[in-house]
Amino acid sequence: MNTDKLAALRARYAEATGSDIDDPEFRRVAQTQFQGERRRFPFAGVPTFLSAPYRDDGFEGLDVALLGVPMDLGVTNRSGSRFGPRAVRTIERIGPYDHVLKCVPLAEASVADVGDVPFRSRYSLSDSHADIEAHARAIVEAGARPLSVGGDHSISLPLLKAVGADRPVGLVHIDAHCDTGGAYEGTKFHHGGPFREAVLAGVVDPERTVQVGIRGPAEYLWEFSYRSGMTVIHAEEIDRMGIPALIERIRAVVGDGPAYLTFDVDSLDPAFAPGTGTPEVGGLTPREAQAILRGCDGLDIVGGDVVEVAPAYDPTTNTAQNAAQMLLTILCLMVRAPSLRRG
Repeated sequence: MNTDKLAALRARYAEATGSDIDDPEFRRVAQTQFQGERRRFPFAGVPTFLSAPYRDDGFEGLDVALLGVPMDLGVTNRSGSRFGPRAVRTIERIGPYDHVLKCVPLAEASVADVGDVPFRSRYSLSDSHADIEAHARAIVEAGARPLSVGGDHSISLPLLKAVGADRPVGLVHIDAHCDTGGAYEGTKFHHGGPFREAVLAGVVDPERTVQVGIRGPAEYLWEFSYRSGMTVIHAEEIDRMGIPALIERIRAVVGDGPAYLTFDVDSLDPAFAPGTGTPEVGGLTPREAQAILRGCDGLDIVGGDVVEVAPAYDPTTNTAQNAAQMLLTILCLMVRAPSLRRG
């Protein structure tokens, strides 16, 4: 090493503290994390989503409310995603910074973990959906935007009814399955049909909906996606078109209007996310998923969810790790949404 360079580095950094940083962008982040020379212990304290402050006194003044939805009464295969919110909360080291989006979401907007939906019954799917919608509607009416962790994918329907109550929203849907199936075995509110019902309820615009990562043996159930005008992009198409072209397609479909972003962890290949109810081989890698999400930067994301984490099937916690990382990225997108007037 050049001796003059080494001397200069020693002069600058040998006695410097961890928060003593010159780069303006890095210093901006460090100032949100350090108190003197001390940082928060990631392994201590009460766990919350993304280590956000906990709030149980209402939603006024919040920009984004992080909401747990521990309900899996709509599953068609393996149950257990009711434990998803708890698993994601215990992931201790996600954030505080997205280095690609250059965003420190908890420092750039008013964000809190507002706990879980208070369910009246652990047995009734219809009552649970009504409870989710009412709770999410209270968040929206308070001027905040819900970002939820499920739970099975049926929770997206009541969430969308709250977010899209005043006008239909566009939809970025990342999943192995289109989830536009019809009623069977006595219910149409299972996790394989929320987006059909959301369109029929008038809260999602199918022409502004794009479904990404679709694959597996249930393709014959997704006729509604095609008939309604949704854009369906299968997993095997992504390799051929490439991530930049995929992002361009998503942005063209969704446009400038308000949109909701839903991320099912089974969009990821089971090698990366085995802890889910309906795994499908041939899925996205976490890096591909992050690139797709980050490509949505600038879209007007007004609500979102991460669903189908079933930790009992994942001894490594990889599924919850990936879910928490995607949650952070979606939070960044919501914080940077053009229509958000930060509190």
